[in-house]
Amino acid sequence: MFQVWTSSGFHSGPAQIVAEAQRAEAMGYDCFAVVDSVHDGLIGAALAIQATERIEIATSALACFPRSPMTTAVAAWDLQQWSAGRFRLGLGPLIKPIIVGKYATPWVPPAPRMREYVQSLKAIFDCWQNDVPLNYRGEFYSFTRQQEYSKPAKLEHPFIPIHLAAIGPNMTALSGEVADALFPHPTNSSGRYIAEVMLPNAERGAKRVGRAIGDLSVIANPLTAIGSSQAAIDVQRESHRSTLATLYSTPNYWPSLSLYGWGDVGTTLKTFVKESRWDELPAMITDEMLEAFVPSGHFDEIGSALSEQFGDIADGILISLPDDPKEDAAVARTIEDLHRA
Repeated sequence: MFQVWTSSGFHSGPAQIVAEAQRAEAMGYDCFAVVDSVHDGLIGAALAIQATERIEIATSALACFPRSPMTTAVAAWDLQQWSAGRFRLGLGPLIKPIIVGKYATPWVPPAPRMREYVQSLKAIFDCWQNDVPLNYRGEFYSFTRQQEYSKPAKLEHPFIPIHLAAIGPNMTALSGEVADALFPHPTNSSGRYIAEVMLPNAERGAKRVGRAIGDLSVIANPLTAIGSSQAAIDVQRESHRSTLATLYSTPNYWPSLSLYGWGDVGTTLKTFVKESRWDELPAMITDEMLEAFVPSGHFDEIGSALSEQFGDIADGILISLPDDPKEDAAVARTIEDLHRA
């Protein structure tokens, strides 16, 4: 059975997150992931938890490096307690220009740093739940002090699943090594890329520590175009064409382009951005590329199409909330189809 996730809107603020989380729960989604970009993902997760009763609540890809693992651990512990075990912690490395330019955080190789980040979290959680002395010492993080009077209470549900947002080989391998789930970026979430690139890299990481690849869940995260008519589907596809054109101007998102033999497209898009030729970007994303990267279909057929593409390689999939709440019932039927897959 597929787990079916959705996420808050990229620009959704507190009021919108509450409404979106309640809609997602009513529609039968399994997990609502809060975006951490325009608004704070941890605050958004707290609001979503307060507004719901059953659905799991996650951060989709928390910008973790600007935050100390200790501050993230405190927030995650509180959210897990408040939600009665419904919280999932998603972490993302972001890219150098954002880490340095937006967050004023020094840049170091992200995979080794993320390894220590996750290990630090687990050491902190172990200290709080099992009274293991806090003594984590790494290259980037060291945690050696936890006073008894400021230690949070033990949890009834102490296991907090951690998923990593990943694209490249090192972060993907690290997911297999230390994470509970792998969360690909929409630019690199086709069935072919996951099967041929991501899973072998994740398995390589799992083998480093004696884990089985089956210990890692994969949540596919493609852009999708779903509607009641071809015209509605086409509108979404064109929107995704523009989105992908902008994203693929960034070299970090090029692995899928390289896999499909479209590496020159990324180079051209990067040049267009440097020359401020923004209007020319969408035309570089061909219909063939949309077919590869954007699963599309009517409400009554998209469930089987997604199952066919991802059924053997993923444990879950993210499908966006429909823009029009009038389509919630149709998407809810799609979720039921995926649950039966």
